[in-house]
Amino acid sequence: MEAMNFDSMSILTIWTAVAIYAAAFIAYAFDLAKRSQVAADAKAAVPERELVGATVGGSSSSRGTVDLAAAGTGSAAPQRFVMARIGTALTTLGFLFHLAGVVLRGIAAGRVPWSNMYEFSMTGTLLIIAVYIAVNIWFDLKYLGTFIVGLVVVLLGGAATGFYVEVVPLADPLKSVWLVIHVFVASLGTAFFALAFALSVFQLMQARRESRIVAEAPKPGPRFLATLPTADRLESLAYRFATVGFILWTFTLIAGSIWANDAWGRYWGFDTKETWTFIIWVLYAGYIHARATRGWRGSRSAWLSIVGFAAVLFNFTIVNLFFKGLHVYSGLS
Repeated sequence: MEAMNFDSMSILTIWTAVAIYAAAFIAYAFDLAKRSQVAADAKAAVPERELVGATVGGSSSSRGTVDLAAAGTGSAAPQRFVMARIGTALTTLGFLFHLAGVVLRGIAAGRVPWSNMYEFSMTGTLLIIAVYIAVNIWFDLKYLGTFIVGLVVVLLGGAATGFYVEVVPLADPLKSVWLVIHVFVASLGTAFFALAFALSVFQLMQARRESRIVAEAPKPGPRFLATLPTADRLESLAYRFATVGFILWTFTLIAGSIWANDAWGRYWGFDTKETWTFIIWVLYAGYIHARATRGWRGSRSAWLSIVGFAAVLFNFTIVNLFFKGLHVYSGLS
């Protein structure tokens, strides 16, 4: 009865977190609208060609501002994006409710809360938000808010709706310390991959905008892109986060092999989940190698980052739901 009470409280706090994240998504959407207006005002004062590569997203905008004076608008002070700050505050509040929901689920289960798809979703999305909030201390990535928070609303809300299962005892192969280490590190690596994915999407959009401006083509792209870092800067950030994710994923692959040997007496058996984990590793290894090779910088490396994260989502959803194997613990009947 007590476990059920804790689980009910967990469900309530998770849905509260989803609602707050949805409010944060709206605030971030208003922020993009404001950025579009700022870009339009700047364009009215300076030809857009001269705004490409203006001081945006670098040292002068490390706290969520755009130096319009540097862009030639004559503004005496940097433009501050208040809605982005409101969105981040709401995201942080949602994170606290989200964390409470995960902790309550763990108390109800009497173990770490990541043994089925519902619990994986709770913990994985929690870490995506945690990493997003943390990196904003060093880099201004609030322009990713609609993307990151929107993704979490879809994943967490979808999991609470379609993947929920009651607390059940662990399957025998999961009764290991490697459950704590292996799954947590994999989820943390996924969080960094999610940031790299979002940055790569914006990189492609920004690169297209910059090329169309140089070619003097009409309607180069969404106006808010003028307030974002350059495509090269976005690519550099995506590469950093993907590299961290790749290191964590490498550990995940090694730890999983050790756990498999403890559970089933072999390190590798080409199980579906094992195979897809290795495919993801290969994709990101290719991305990092491509990024280190000058000929593969730019759009081609960005697409590798996007394909890599698509493989991560495929591994988590499709493989768990529709493939059979030793590693499939969806918890759904």
